[in-house]
Amino acid sequence: MSIIVFGSINLDLVATASHLPTSGETLLGNNFFQVPGGKGANQAVALARLGIPTQMVGRVGSKSFGAELLDNLQTAGVQTENILLDETISSGVAIIIVDDAGQNQIVVIPGANGQINQTDIERLSPLLPTAKALLLQLEIPLNAVIASAKAGRNANITVILDPAPAQSNLPAELYPLLDIITPNEVEAGQLVGFAVDSPESAAKAGAVFLQRGVKSAIVKLGAKGVVCATAEETFFVPAFAVQAVDTVAAGDAFNGGLAAALYTGMTLHQAVIWGAAAGALAATKLGAQTSLPDKLTFDAFLKEKSMKYEG
Repeated sequence: MSIIVFGSINLDLVATASHLPTSGETLLGNNFFQVPGGKGANQAVALARLGIPTQMVGRVGSKSFGAELLDNLQTAGVQTENILLDETISSGVAIIIVDDAGQNQIVVIPGANGQINQTDIERLSPLLPTAKALLLQLEIPLNAVIASAKAGRNANITVILDPAPAQSNLPAELYPLLDIITPNEVEAGQLVGFAVDSPESAAKAGAVFLQRGVKSAIVKLGAKGVVCATAEETFFVPAFAVQAVDTVAAGDAFNGGLAAALYTGMTLHQAVIWGAAAGALAATKLGAQTSLPDKLTFDAFLKEKSMKYEG
């Protein structure tokens, strides 16, 4: 029994400079580094580091960075046998420039992620009957997201969608296929059409998602906590107090913690607490996958915060 993540695998190419270049400007930079990313890969690594058997289904390109990205996932403990090495295209890449003030410019090239299609669904589907959950995001073609959600529903496993990057609308047919949707406040606002910036407005957004057919809606409000709405109840979980350094991948860490708790048989309320803890820990370190906590760090953090849990 494992958790399957179906989604994007990227390499982030990051340059730092004193300021962002203007059109036509050539600028001497300060630093350059490469960081594995992609929301799908981030969530897979988050799960694997918490000790959960995790399979990743997706694509990398053979022309650039593919072997490096596969090796990184394997080192984290993710099963990569069902990641296709696409001979026709490069891997997904994000080219990022960050200035001294922390502002950035980003160009994302989907690469192999953008080629995901029905053949990938056919590779995914046989794995689902022996899986506990399927985690999805929106960095691959939407048709593939819908098809994979249908496959997960047909296999009677828990389907969890992180609707990121933010979109102004999603097809109505997708919502009833989801057990859990986990937008942050920006994504929730885009999807429901009104500002989501407080526990009260998050609860209203949660009610909208339930009306659209989702079984549970979890709205992440960052330092303002988390609101979870189900048909039976709506509850609030406060954020863990930490010194935030970088919130990149905090949302992916949340989904990893949430799914890890559900995998071990915890209640949804306990799972939201685990998600909040994993997200908080990720915010205390720089980078995407480099910030995701391992199980020892995670368990120590929960113990320090005196949270009761099993496992």
